Amino acid sequence: MAKPIPSGLVAYVNARLLDPATGLDAKGAVLVNGESIADVGPGLFQGGVPSGIEVVDCAGLCLAPGLVDMRVQVREPGEEHKETLKSAGEAAVAGGITSMVCLPNTDPIMDEVATVEFVARRARKNGLAKVYPYAAATKKLEGRELSEMGFLQEAGALAFTDGIKAIADSQIMRRALSYAATFGALIVQHAEDPALAGSGVMNAGERATRMGLSGIPPEAEVIMLERDMRLVAMTGGRYHAAHVSTAEGIEVIRKAKAKGLAVTCDTAPPYFALNELEVHNYRTFAKLSPPLRAESDRLAVIAGLHDGTIDAIASDHAPQDEDAKRQTFAAAEFGGIGLETLLAATLSLVHGDSLKLLDALRLLTCSPADVLGLSAGRLKMGAAADLVVFDPDRGWLVDPTKFKSKSKNSPFDGRPMQGVVLRTVVDGRTVHCV
Repeated sequence: MAKPIPSGLVAYVNARLLDPATGLDAKGAVLVNGESIADVGPGLFQGGVPSGIEVVDCAGLCLAPGLVDMRVQVREPGEEHKETLKSAGEAAVAGGITSMVCLPNTDPIMDEVATVEFVARRARKNGLAKVYPYAAATKKLEGRELSEMGFLQEAGALAFTDGIKAIADSQIMRRALSYAATFGALIVQHAEDPALAGSGVMNAGERATRMGLSGIPPEAEVIMLERDMRLVAMTGGRYHAAHVSTAEGIEVIRKAKAKGLAVTCDTAPPYFALNELEVHNYRTFAKLSPPLRAESDRLAVIAGLHDGTIDAIASDHAPQDEDAKRQTFAAAEFGGIGLETLLAATLSLVHGDSLKLLDALRLLTCSPADVLGLSAGRLKMGAAADLVVFDPDRGWLVDPTKFKSKSKNSPFDGRPMQGVVLRTVVDGRTVHCV
């Protein structure tokens, strides 16, 4: 007698399976049972899908692990007019992101257990992309006194950072790395010397001079990274540099890795897809932190992604409302949204022959998950059924007015892209489908 078919079984068939963690790239199927992957592989269901199992025909399109975005500003609590956990979750799943990690620069700041627990609880209630919090490395993000890292980690903080601020004081950074090392925690740095960056608003150089704008020199990133590498060597701590943007900064990290230091880094799509020329006509959507750099830096970012120096690509989602961007360039706020363009912007590296498809997806899935100690980003039996089905070749035009994000400040506004997310699955539930 045949065994009964459990309810809640879903078969994703006729898919191009892509699992960067194992190198799998083959036509096959995935069987989901409830919240988990029950089976996966190229030989699955070759004889047909048994009756009683729901079937989703992927029509030969790509099926990969859901994306893991390790740098997102959700603005809740405190600035819900720019973004909420719900709107950020909707934007994330529309972009194929099933796990995202949010910065602690909320109001109140995530430097106490109650705030960390609030964010985790609200995210679970929404039932969209999974949200994991960073906690503040220093109290009130002021860079003067360390937060209670041990308690915050117990409350669910994945790592510690002062968000969009650098931990500028060398002694404080030394203590942060040493303290975090005692329980294996990661320090995430916005690598920009605030004294050198000063009141700068774009990349320093000839263009900034011609436009009459104050510049942020690449050395602001480089000097901070050079200092931090010495502190990592001194303390034995774990260190991650966020959104690296300069050729020399990437070289600093490359050399540190060659020495065996526990150092990782990420970048964001604007730094490999755009350069400082985007600031023409004082376009405030192109005002980012760090700033868009020279073409030589953009090419160096691509080289760093290709050779493995850069470990991950994050959206660096920083929503701003109209009032914050409808200012003079000097007065406008920094930041751009990126959840709904993360996959397509990364696929531009594939279409441009800079990366192979599996390598590009690795930077969005298992690699950021490994940096953060998450089990996400893998197609394997027993793993959470977090999946994305996408067409890597379908073209579209970036129109932020159609985005799920509450804010519309995309640096890619009006640009053509390739790569459309058709279905996103979180814990076995379809949360986005077109």
